[in-house]
Amino acid sequence: MTATTDVFPQPVVSAAPLARTRPFFWSVRREIWENRAIYLAAPIAACVVILGAVLGHTVAHSHMVFQPHGPRPVQVPEILSYLFAAFAILLTSAIAGVFYCLGALNTERRDRSVLFWKSLPVSDLTTVLSKAVVPSLIMPAITLVTIYLTHLAMLAMDMGHLAAQGRSVSQFLDNLPLMQVWLDLAYAFLLAVFWWAPLWSWLLLVSAWSKRMTFLWAVGPPLAICVIERMAFGTDYAWKLLAKRLDGGLGDGFTTPPPHVFELPWPDPVAFVTKPGVWIGLVIAAAFLAGAVWMRRRREPI
Repeated sequence: MTATTDVFPQPVVSAAPLARTRPFFWSVRREIWENRAIYLAAPIAACVVILGAVLGHTVAHSHMVFQPHGPRPVQVPEILSYLFAAFAILLTSAIAGVFYCLGALNTERRDRSVLFWKSLPVSDLTTVLSKAVVPSLIMPAITLVTIYLTHLAMLAMDMGHLAAQGRSVSQFLDNLPLMQVWLDLAYAFLLAVFWWAPLWSWLLLVSAWSKRMTFLWAVGPPLAICVIERMAFGTDYAWKLLAKRLDGGLGDGFTTPPPHVFELPWPDPVAFVTKPGVWIGLVIAAAFLAGAVWMRRRREPI
């Protein structure tokens, strides 16, 4: 007896192509998982700032100082305390970003984990770009949110202290342009994405190239160029260019208040985007990132 079996043709299912953004997305998530300083540096600095604010309120509260002229008096000490808190958190996050970039490509070569990561279907370009996004986008976003939350905590303490003294809370809020401070901070962080792109890219290039002492290799060549120029030609163009890239360029994107008036600057994006240094810096950043991609492809584990 012959048994017949009905064979139903199975549909051919082809594997869906891997989304282009998925390797990049998971590469960014890997960086966040493996580097806790990305999301802990700013909150730790915020805790220190809040602790200092609590101790400051416990010891002595700053006095009210108003402008003698103008329709809107400004409480100078309180504004400066909010700006100082933002600066402290920003500085801590920037330092964490520097050391992250210096170890981003160097550490995986030193512990030889680069051999495992290269075995995955993730290109060198995707890996380098995922590491470049962390200090230029991820950490600034975390820092900005942390600053906002810190300001809200400081504001709550100030309001509670004034209410306990029987002073006017509404007048304090009217004289504290916190919304303008937040607007300026968000705008400054947006400018920093473009203005500091060459700095992060240079650090990643050094991380991909050097075997050890990444910090010295990152700082040494620029300083050597400045010293050689000064000794050979008596000029300091390289130093001024470096200083401008570090802290001077962001100010060009704001209006300049009069020197005799304590006033916060306002955004001026037209003045920023029309600066040649912005676009030249982006071209240099792209060249540094291309070099980092090439180095990661060519350099062997340490």
